[in-house]
Amino acid sequence: MTPAPGTPAAQGFRMPAEWEPHAATWLAWPHERSDWPGPGKLEAVRWVYTEIIRHLVSGERVRLLVPDEAGERQSRTLLRRAGVDASRIDWFRIPTDRSWTRDACPTFVRAESGGLGLVGWRFNGWAKYPNHKRDAAVPQKLARRLRLPLWSPAAGADGAQRRVVLEGGAIDVNGCGTLLTTEECLLSPIQARNPGLERPALERVLAEHLGIRKVLWLGDGIAGDDTHGHVDDLARFVDPRTVAVAVCTDPGDENHERLRDNRDRLRDMTDQDDIPLRVIELPMPAPVSFDGERLPASYANFYVGNTVVLVPTFNDPADRGALGILAEAFPGRRVVGIHAVDLVLGLGTLHCLTQQEPA
Repeated sequence: MTPAPGTPAAQGFRMPAEWEPHAATWLAWPHERSDWPGPGKLEAVRWVYTEIIRHLVSGERVRLLVPDEAGERQSRTLLRRAGVDASRIDWFRIPTDRSWTRDACPTFVRAESGGLGLVGWRFNGWAKYPNHKRDAAVPQKLARRLRLPLWSPAAGADGAQRRVVLEGGAIDVNGCGTLLTTEECLLSPIQARNPGLERPALERVLAEHLGIRKVLWLGDGIAGDDTHGHVDDLARFVDPRTVAVAVCTDPGDENHERLRDNRDRLRDMTDQDDIPLRVIELPMPAPVSFDGERLPASYANFYVGNTVVLVPTFNDPADRGALGILAEAFPGRRVVGIHAVDLVLGLGTLHCLTQQEPA
């Protein structure tokens, strides 16, 4: 597939793998109280953020979006109390609706020459939440602040070009030209992201803007995921040819069949050079629920920093096994468990709230 002139891929840009060197990790200070219901939950989540930042700054800068001066002051106070080195943090006063930078922030792409660019997908609140306009404005604001080129992918049926809706949690790449995603998220007609946009058109958009040569389509995401099947709760590259996939051993669990289907698909898949993938299995924690609603608790929502791999944990016996599997997959990094029982009340955990900026 030949990239169209003027697209990032035609100019030598690609999306690096998450384990490639970072200049920084982007986060947004949590402030939307309704995302973490219950007395004191938002305050507890802010302390989780300080722990995340404390581990990340040992190997890279953290760039933190805050809604205003009060938000910056609050974050500085908590980070100071937690002993975090503030000289490793850059604050950006850019308002957001929520704190899920994986989905609302632009995707960073890097050129062969080392230059950076931004791909600003259209964000529509996961086709679910009406209050998403501040999040949707983040890519343009960051492009201006960082003085980086911004591409806004558009495609459409019958000649009608519309900006393409896509969240960062819907995709995962190996940095060599292969991308993982799910049919539930990008192709299902009920999720209202890109109506009328079929698989070939989406694959072309991914090729032209992220340098993708091969898209691997999995089926459904995990139960409790209100993003309609984001792949970052399901299956993740841990090196260019190895995918860690969530598995559920309980036949009575609603995740059992869908995860088995995805594991079996991966075992038959190959990378961009038609070399078979290596598949390793990650356990799932026991179901986590709140007010009768299942939450998207998954160890696959880990984040790979320069020197650490941050893994959500759930006070579950499977925590130890998941940490061990990922420690073997990333032998050059410290693997750190981050308590995520409060965090997952917001329907996301560590990968959802981070966005890497390549070095």
